[in-house]
Amino acid sequence: MKAYRALVYETPGFVDYFRAATPIAEIADLKIGSRPASRTASPAIEDLRAIPWVFSWSQSRVMLPGWFGFGSAVQGEDPAELRAMAEAWPFFRTVVQNMEMVMAKADMAIARRYAGLVPDAALAERIYDAIRAEWDRTVAAVLSITGQQTLLGGQPELNRLIRQRMPYVEPLNHVQIELIRRRRAGDDDPRVSNGILLAINGVAAGLRNSG
Repeated sequence: MKAYRALVYETPGFVDYFRAATPIAEIADLKIGSRPASRTASPAIEDLRAIPWVFSWSQSRVMLPGWFGFGSAVQGEDPAELRAMAEAWPFFRTVVQNMEMVMAKADMAIARRYAGLVPDAALAERIYDAIRAEWDRTVAAVLSITGQQTLLGGQPELNRLIRQRMPYVEPLNHVQIELIRRRRAGDDDPRVSNGILLAINGVAAGLRNSG
């Protein structure tokens, strides 16, 4: 919680990064919800509803709410004790397995491309680097706990199903990034807007974690 809140609420420029490096503005245009993305007109994270918050990070392939902070939380703990917890405590084991599933659908290379949508390059680099550092810590922690070489190494069937879908999802991410770039640069061609929404739908269908 401390690491998560430090990023989301205490990092200068985080809100600007989030709103530029994810398709949150475009998601608000989707006709799929009964309520607006935010509770008020405020851009603050506190006023954003939970589903568009998670959906935005899913679309940008960061999946941040599903894993961020775990690496920091267990850093310095006894690896043997963590492995024993995973073996003996079903709740902890399920938490780790759920994180593996979410992280297997993330892609930090694609996430960096979304970070390229942030107008302030220095801000983009600073916050992306913070996210990537926690990603590396969390991957290392999960692999240490599971004793696997790769994420989902102990769930081969789920890993296979996810890997089969990714070649179809990744091109949609790249199309979405380019169309968002055009729209935000002032291209008001309705085909651009419709293309963004279609790409959002396609990525959500492929990931099966819409938020």
